[in-house]
Amino acid sequence: MDISIILPAKNEAAALIDLLPKLREEFPDNEIIVVDDGSTDNTAELCGKNKVTHLLQPYSIGNGAAIKAGARKAQGQTLVFMDADGQHKPSDISMLLDKIKEGYDLVVGARSGASQASLGRLCANSFYNWFASLMVGHKIPDLTSGFRAVNAKKFRQFLYLLPNGFSYPTTSTMAFFRSGYSVAYLPIEAEKRIGNSHIRILKDGARFLLILFKIGTLYSPLKIFLPLSACSFFTGMFYYLYTFITAGRFTNMSALLFTTSITIFLMGLVSEQITNLIYHRNNEN
Repeated sequence: MDISIILPAKNEAAALIDLLPKLREEFPDNEIIVVDDGSTDNTAELCGKNKVTHLLQPYSIGNGAAIKAGARKAQGQTLVFMDADGQHKPSDISMLLDKIKEGYDLVVGARSGASQASLGRLCANSFYNWFASLMVGHKIPDLTSGFRAVNAKKFRQFLYLLPNGFSYPTTSTMAFFRSGYSVAYLPIEAEKRIGNSHIRILKDGARFLLILFKIGTLYSPLKIFLPLSACSFFTGMFYYLYTFITAGRFTNMSALLFTTSITIFLMGLVSEQITNLIYHRNNEN
């Protein structure tokens, strides 16, 4: 197949020293791009030795930014994204490509529970998977996996949506579901990463709620805003009945809850229309 393999890397030379020769042996005639996100190690030297394209970012911008740079540079009709830290096996790429040949637009390597880096990461990812599955109405076994093969033309439609940080898999997956593109998941066993992770629990943990909100707003905002609106409305209704029975009056708190309910609903309605316009424009292009 006409494929390009893209690896975002920041100081991952310890893993690339073994990974790049395996990739080149497995795919001797295909384009392999290492997007160097401001590394200070010998990543460039390893790329030269293995005849791999070295795309250097002038400074560290982020994992998502590296993915976008690689997607713009790549010539293949199918893009394969994988981590440069040794977690993903080159031998598993063919499995993803076989699924692409069946007509799928996006194929993701879904990690097992044993492949998760830590118990905390497993719990967070499990919640992401459950919430995203609830939103789209399809089972999503691994929302945040960075090991995936995708139709290049369709992936580039959503480059402007992708963040520069670590949540590009979440954003791209939800965008594909929202646009009606076909998505498949294949089970894989990820290896333990080589070197230290660039994700920091305390720093990146604050993005947990933001990612959940992004999941909803990328797919269907009303699915988030409508339950919140209903919750505020019924809380106001119950509080009004309580105060009417006990004090015979309508309180400011009830009025505030009713007003909040209407405001949340209108925000969801506007967000839904904006989302529809975004994806309608993409489909036209």
